[in-house]
Amino acid sequence: MIKEKDAKDWREKLHGVIYESETKAGKAFDVALLFCILASIVVVMLDSVHSLHSRYGGIFLALEWIFTGIFTVEYILRLISIRRPYKYIFSFFGAIDLLAIIPSYLSVFFVGAQSLLVLRALRLLRIFRIFRLVHFLSEMQFLSVAVVNSLRKISIFILFVLTCVVILGSVIYLVEDDSSGFTSIPQSVYWAIVTITTVGYGDVAPATPLGKFIASFIMLLGYGIIAVPTGIVTTEMAQQAYRNKGRANNACPNCGKEGHDTDASFCKFCGEKL
Repeated sequence: MIKEKDAKDWREKLHGVIYESETKAGKAFDVALLFCILASIVVVMLDSVHSLHSRYGGIFLALEWIFTGIFTVEYILRLISIRRPYKYIFSFFGAIDLLAIIPSYLSVFFVGAQSLLVLRALRLLRIFRIFRLVHFLSEMQFLSVAVVNSLRKISIFILFVLTCVVILGSVIYLVEDDSSGFTSIPQSVYWAIVTITTVGYGDVAPATPLGKFIASFIMLLGYGIIAVPTGIVTTEMAQQAYRNKGRANNACPNCGKEGHDTDASFCKFCGEKL
């Protein structure tokens, strides 16, 4: 019984360090891990520069394995410190954490000149460590929920925009001729998309007065279109902020999820006592 209690206390302390950022130990752990993530991203980016890779490739490789070892230990500790590890393994953060370490181990099995492309792809996958920064941004979850809640409205709006660009692209195709670059309806729709988003590559441009009038109308329409998705997401963010009043950032010791009410005694996701 004493050993079981000691093991339980040890896991609770470990959970407090890894998952809880409000304690001193938790803050120190988060800062150290944040530094490692940023440093590993810098190493991957510098290693992609051929001149630096030829001179410091060995150092970059050694640093890469050091960071991989640190992230591997951290991943294992996260699994040990919660009662249901599979909850974390199949969560978004668990998948990102696994994606941050597995390319280094896979690269061991892909050696030789014929697999250089595979190695390059695996090195590119390591840049996904940047998503691990989400661990340290509570606002990121707040923003993601607001965006998800806005998807239906934004999807309907995008469908309306696509309808507009198809119609306007077809109209400009009838007005302009091939010499201006409007050789087909798809090409004209491409021009309408570039114009309505205010990008303006300049590779295709109308030459006739009527075509320029249509282009001016699309440009002015584009400014109004840009503001609509912003307003939709902003409204959802305000509503989400109202819903999140009185919620704490403490993580469940069973499933590791956050977002509970400050006076909650049990996890709203798995029912475990907090």
